[in-house]
Amino acid sequence: MKKLIFLLFIIHSSFFICEAQNIENPLNVAFGDPFVLHASDGKFYMYGTSDGILGFRVYVSDDLEDWTMAGVAYDGSAPEVWGKDCFWAPEVYERDGKYYMFFSANPKLNPHNYRENFQIGVAVADHPAGPFRDMYPRPIHTFDDFPAIDANVLWADDGKVYLYYSLCCDRHPVESEIADWARAKGWYDEIEESWVCVVEMEPDFSGIIGEPRVVLRPPLSMNDVQSEWESRSVTSREMGRRWTEGSFIFKHGETYYMMYSANFFGGANYAVGYATSSSPLGPFTKADHNPVLEKGGHVTGTGHNMVLRMADGRMWCVYHARTDATGHRRLVFIDPMTIDDDGRLHVDAEFMK
Repeated sequence: MKKLIFLLFIIHSSFFICEAQNIENPLNVAFGDPFVLHASDGKFYMYGTSDGILGFRVYVSDDLEDWTMAGVAYDGSAPEVWGKDCFWAPEVYERDGKYYMFFSANPKLNPHNYRENFQIGVAVADHPAGPFRDMYPRPIHTFDDFPAIDANVLWADDGKVYLYYSLCCDRHPVESEIADWARAKGWYDEIEESWVCVVEMEPDFSGIIGEPRVVLRPPLSMNDVQSEWESRSVTSREMGRRWTEGSFIFKHGETYYMMYSANFFGGANYAVGYATSSSPLGPFTKADHNPVLEKGGHVTGTGHNMVLRMADGRMWCVYHARTDATGHRRLVFIDPMTIDDDGRLHVDAEFMK
């Protein structure tokens, strides 16, 4: 009898594990640039670019499937905030009982009247649902008068804190073979690019240490294996820009994995690839089987992902996408993600099969 009970328990447990490997997509959460925190209270908190408000909403869940809106985590309309609009891509980290939100926004101060003036700030709260308040009445740093978005933070093994961000396309034309090709066709006079950069931060996030360095950028050569998928916004005549943005870094074994998005975030060709390095500062080598997440079936615009790693070793790829049924609205998807013994990363998205 004990053997039978034990066998039934194993069968039931196996069924639950199999069921837990897939989440019904898309979620009923209309976010761009989603980020999920598994907080110390056991709950999951999701933040994202929130349409219709200045600031960021937060959703909460016990199981990653059923989400409830828990209010506004960060109120960007408060008079004391440094940001004016375009509050984008929040990421929240729990450290020593506090919660830190890194995000980008257009500052109220824009002395050069730039069209795109995004910078990165940090806010703090005592609870993962907020309210978050700016730690400083200014961005962390003004990055050489270039707009900066998509903050991602790594606490490295050596105790240093690294900020990864995307230097935006605006005011950043780059010469390359794809730029020559587009110019010869008469499509675009120039091709602007965004690059992923990294810089060390002060431990209290009050500023940066040293100079930023570029760790990822679009390929210069058209025969580069990455060039086809990373240039689709240009070759489809969507826009005269190439993006490398939405980076997310994590360590697996002794290898640093950096996932990133390419192409126009508002178009169908938005897709995700990854690169690896033995150091958080690079150099990073892009995977030869990129992209690992792209449009398929009735789903398009797949991008700006993060990776949620569970205590049992499972990994989830969290990202936004659009569907034929929901139109231009960005909805959240969560799919299983694995890394093979040979180090190759895979996202198990049903629509890609």
